[in-house]
Amino acid sequence: MYFRHSNEMWNEFPDLVAGALFVEGITADAAVADRIAKFHAKAEERLAISSEGEMLEIQAWRRTFSKMGLKPTQYRCASEALLRRFRQEKSLPQLHPLVDICNAVSIAFAIPVAVFDLAKISGDLEVRHATGRETYLTFAGETEHPEQREVIFADSAERAHARRWTNRQSGLSAVRGDTRSVLIVAEAMHDSASNDVPRLIATIAAELAVAWRVKAKTELLSCSSPRFDL
Repeated sequence: MYFRHSNEMWNEFPDLVAGALFVEGITADAAVADRIAKFHAKAEERLAISSEGEMLEIQAWRRTFSKMGLKPTQYRCASEALLRRFRQEKSLPQLHPLVDICNAVSIAFAIPVAVFDLAKISGDLEVRHATGRETYLTFAGETEHPEQREVIFADSAERAHARRWTNRQSGLSAVRGDTRSVLIVAEAMHDSASNDVPRLIATIAAELAVAWRVKAKTELLSCSSPRFDL
């Protein structure tokens, strides 16, 4: 199995910086509350200086969404949506230890982080434009069909595991209590992304090593090296 962005995506979005992790041995009983707190504190510090919409990382994604023909304040990237909720509620919902860690790191860095249960993905996973034939399962259990040219995470069975790129993940491959192996993806577009994404990936790998005592396989992706073999 491999993960990659299509050549067309790299050509259309040359500022993209992407990183990925593959790890096995995930369980739902890890204690992560203390580890999450430090990332929430970092997010609080950043939000005390500026709102999420003023952060350079978020502004870059807003420009990207506009380029895709989407209204940035209607369809927000995952990190902006999390930061907005965190600013309003001073907390994030507890879903699963791994998801909670990744969400906390995401708001600390203001960079979208996606987590996929690999048992629910058929074949390879590619970020590409939709053909219109793909299916997408919502968390409510409804089936949708992404529009042609919409950016999706698509597997070999033409199932979309995320819609509108970093906007909304599918309920099909969401991490749950029986999840054991995962793919974690971080993507950014801002000027310092080439420094920030590697730091984010290293941060998540370190958290996995502490909380689950597992070693993640990591990769930084580029147009010249777009494929991550799991």
